[in-house]
Amino acid sequence: MVRYNSLIVATSKRLRVINDGNLNLFGRRNNSTAAKISSDYHLSEPKEPLIRTSTIPGPKSLELIKQLDSIQLSKSVQLFVDYESSIGNYLCDADGNLFLDIYSQISSIPLGYNHPALIEALRDPANTSAFINRPALGILPPKDLVNRLKGSLLSIAPPGLNEVQTMACGSCSVENALKAAFIWYQTRIRDGRELTPEEMESTLVNQYPGSPYLTILSFKHGFHGRTLGALSCTHSKYIHKLDVPAFDWPIAPYPIYKYPLEANERENKATDDQCLEEIQDLIERFNKKGRPVAGLIVEPIQGEGGDNRGSNYFFQQLRKIAKSHQVVFICDEVQTGCGPTGKFWAHEHWGLDNPPDIVTFSKKMLTGGYFYKGHLRPDQSFRIFNTWLGDPSKLALLEKVIQVVKRDNLLESIIETGNQMLTGLKEAESRFPNLVSKARGIGTFCAIDFNTAELRNEVINRLHQKGIHCGGSGAASLRIRTTLTFNNQHNNIFIDRFHKVLAELNN
Repeated sequence: MVRYNSLIVATSKRLRVINDGNLNLFGRRNNSTAAKISSDYHLSEPKEPLIRTSTIPGPKSLELIKQLDSIQLSKSVQLFVDYESSIGNYLCDADGNLFLDIYSQISSIPLGYNHPALIEALRDPANTSAFINRPALGILPPKDLVNRLKGSLLSIAPPGLNEVQTMACGSCSVENALKAAFIWYQTRIRDGRELTPEEMESTLVNQYPGSPYLTILSFKHGFHGRTLGALSCTHSKYIHKLDVPAFDWPIAPYPIYKYPLEANERENKATDDQCLEEIQDLIERFNKKGRPVAGLIVEPIQGEGGDNRGSNYFFQQLRKIAKSHQVVFICDEVQTGCGPTGKFWAHEHWGLDNPPDIVTFSKKMLTGGYFYKGHLRPDQSFRIFNTWLGDPSKLALLEKVIQVVKRDNLLESIIETGNQMLTGLKEAESRFPNLVSKARGIGTFCAIDFNTAELRNEVINRLHQKGIHCGGSGAASLRIRTTLTFNNQHNNIFIDRFHKVLAELNN
């Protein structure tokens, strides 16, 4: 207990030193000074997880959950967090437990907790206005918005996508990407003619022709958000959609492969071809019955639906199908964007000769939105619009994230760490074939399956007790969603404790 308390105090002191403006650490500085602070930051991390309470969540978290439940539904809350004492890849909860976090707030923390580069952005006087004056960007943007966009989002735009629309979150990014596809489809059909009075009047009462019979093709097991349009494209868990009306849009199969991949190439290629054939048929059938497919939306890796991942061949052919039918190809990179696969955008692994038409983002990008090809820009104002359209303060933070990623070669590090992680997961699969299977991953965006959901849940509970904060996906998968600063040292701790949990269950 003494050692534990000393570590908490020491960690808090180190974090306060990093945050101490009197030390002049967070004014403007050259790269060498910034790199030293980054190094000090990593040294300030705990050496390993430490669990103080006999149960997770501990008594303080349980009491806070009880208090919250008197105000709102709290059944999804796992534990309460002491964010001031959390640092790097270590999460400290309200009871003082220290977890190595391999879940990173559902894949949304880019650099770890309390990273000095983000504290620097907060302390920089040049950013003060962005943090306290949140503008209605669509009508009254700040004078530095263009430079902000160029220094952040456009500096890492997917190849071939030179325009960007900011939004607040992943769901509204997807929602407005779907709208952009519909608007483009109808604009193309009108071919320059003026709107008719019938179109303008009928759309106000949700009737044709102003509200056309267009559809979006999505995929089984996919997840794209919880707003109505996005929810109609979501097919991962019934609880997400139950009791909510949905559009009757085409739902295509997403390839589910046999593992190990290298031993099942022919069977998996046949799976790809079968899925692609059905996608082609769905588009043609919906078009023929007067419900044209205006767009399709797909995740490079189905995060919520079980970490299913399509092959490069599948996506290359899918892109060709979309182009041949003039279907807007929307790549949903809300969870895979900003580097966890070792590239800024997961679709860059596919080797496309024609990039997606739209790429949505959020989570690790700290703001929401979508990149798009210029022909998808609406020709009238207020068609893609809301009050805030994102938040310039998030662009200030994203600028720093991008600088750190490039300065510290974090994408290269993620590839190296991911290779080591996947090796450890495959070793677990080899040692405990009666418990786990289908180890898979690219970068640290990894997963492994369990024989049952109950077994998966038990492993997650035991990992929590051993100080590894993690989560599941799909029916019986453990999904791993690290920060970009997660390295081999962190991975060794995770793999060691993961193997120990499996060994305990195997006895």
